[in-house]
Amino acid sequence: MRRGLIAAVGCLLLLSQKAFAGWYQVENYEGSIGPNPVHLSLQRYASFGSGITVEGSYFYDAKQSPIAIYGKADGPKLTLCEIADDKEFQRVLVMGSKIPVDTTGCPLSLDLGESGATGTWSKGTDKFPVTLKKVATLDNTGEGKIVGNFEIPFWAETAIDRFAGVYTKTNAGICMTKMQVINKKKQKVVQEIGFDDPDCNAGMSTTPIYMNVQKWVEGGKGIISVDFGGGKFADADEYVLNPKSKKYHLKK
Repeated sequence: MRRGLIAAVGCLLLLSQKAFAGWYQVENYEGSIGPNPVHLSLQRYASFGSGITVEGSYFYDAKQSPIAIYGKADGPKLTLCEIADDKEFQRVLVMGSKIPVDTTGCPLSLDLGESGATGTWSKGTDKFPVTLKKVATLDNTGEGKIVGNFEIPFWAETAIDRFAGVYTKTNAGICMTKMQVINKKKQKVVQEIGFDDPDCNAGMSTTPIYMNVQKWVEGGKGIISVDFGGGKFADADEYVLNPKSKKYHLKK
């Protein structure tokens, strides 16, 4: 069963923007916040709405739980806020704030360079240095280019797993060629899902690249949705978790 509505809902973020292929400019980093190793991914865009020009996802290696971030860019300098809960996620990233976002007091400040970024993370009395190395990039705004082994840490997660998209440049273009299911406690891939997708549309529908995989519960079962691009033919595949095998299977 396909769920085209999911892809459409995601695109509500940019009602004022024309949906077209070629909006992803994403950079991936590895490094640390204070003593803690992290992986961070940032997508730049002219406007996600509400004054937001940067969205991203990062996780502490020890916890493996993706944290959605958003903010503003002033040249190479970024000020980024963290999404605190599902209510804020819906208000800011799904529906879009009705007023311009205020990044004053947001915890993450970065100064981007050619090979990485430095900055600070601060909240209350806690303040830690941030040091990041750029490890991969994706840009499909022109001819299409991927540098390094490129993965997207999607915002979707369950109590047990997080999900990562492996993006590749194929003869048909750039797209997600497989999705990894990563057990957060074990910190390892426990399942890989490939796609029968000769047109290379998987993971290429929703403007924030991190929302191309979504999750919900239906009838007591965990559902993972993978969005596909393709203009008016944009759609989604649903995968249901088998409680016995602990594997996700394509929903018929």
